[in-house]
Amino acid sequence: MSLPLTDVTAQQFEVLRNPAPRSDEERAEILAAPGFGQFFTDHMVEIHWSERGSWHRPRVEPYGKISLDPAAAVLHYSQEIFEGLKAYRHADGSIWSFRPDQNGLRLQRSARRLALPELPVELFLESLKQLVAQDAAWVPGGGETSLYLRPFMFAAEAFLGVRAARKVYYFVIASPAGSYFKGGVKPVSIWLSTEYARAAHGGTGAAKTGGNYAASLLPQQEAYEHGCDQVLFLDALEGKYLEELGGMNIVLVKKDGTLLTPDSDSILAGITRDSLLQLAADRGHAIERRPITVDEWREGAESGEIVEAFACGTAAVVSPIAQLKAKDFTIGSPDAPAGELTMSLRKELTDIQYGRAEDRHGWLYRLDAEASR
Repeated sequence: MSLPLTDVTAQQFEVLRNPAPRSDEERAEILAAPGFGQFFTDHMVEIHWSERGSWHRPRVEPYGKISLDPAAAVLHYSQEIFEGLKAYRHADGSIWSFRPDQNGLRLQRSARRLALPELPVELFLESLKQLVAQDAAWVPGGGETSLYLRPFMFAAEAFLGVRAARKVYYFVIASPAGSYFKGGVKPVSIWLSTEYARAAHGGTGAAKTGGNYAASLLPQQEAYEHGCDQVLFLDALEGKYLEELGGMNIVLVKKDGTLLTPDSDSILAGITRDSLLQLAADRGHAIERRPITVDEWREGAESGEIVEAFACGTAAVVSPIAQLKAKDFTIGSPDAPAGELTMSLRKELTDIQYGRAEDRHGWLYRLDAEASR
């Protein structure tokens, strides 16, 4: 993938190197067992926006605390958005990302919904390159390890009036990530939340903003109490249509190979989901994006019409769903095996991401110093 740079991204990023980076030995110890979101690299990207000056002051600086005024709008009105994507080290040592332009476009859509300024996609991509240029040694290799990249943007203006902020900060931080499933992919059990909704009709469900995730935390605790790994939400209007999990999209598979996924204006447009559906379509599978009731899933599973289900997102890629538990019914069983198509699609996608399979759609984007500019 090669996208042109605009005058905005041609700005010279100021680079302030960390005077006390982790030692090679300490970094190696972390990369041996990084977990997820527990350790962070030596640097971060910071870019400012103001109503008068637009985007300015791009810089790479030592990872550290952010100083905010107690009246910063984000602390009072939650005007913030974020993204999540990964950097993968291929067998030849090169570093790549997967469809980051789509993350940049989604960040723009989220910004539009939260009344935040839209960061140019070219500047978004450049911010990733700039961070990787300093912290390339933090990108692990082997297995399904990666460097998780977290771009985020928030209202920094100190002002308690209810309006869009006129001062905004954008950052990128990075965290090495180990394999999501230790010992192999494991089918999960999920809990159907009927008391809580993740997002309202016409609300912020389609934006990647922290409030949506905060709304899922209490239902997620309820899921744990029922012995489940994740929580599935229904629509807020009628409470019968499938929406998404707390942090992943959902896909059902019919016995004829058709893939079904919910269509709603309160669902986050999943880049992983869309990529999996494209790979399935490439194989000749029919794809249906439409409203799906939980009764259709239940009745389809009972009749044998629906034979597989999986959740998908950046972190886990694909999580096979073994069982859906609700207050008055259950679909599947906790020991159900992962579906054949589910696992085949997962393997194909991860093989592309790690450079083990042909990238027919031009989804990979090189981040390291050898990338052509």
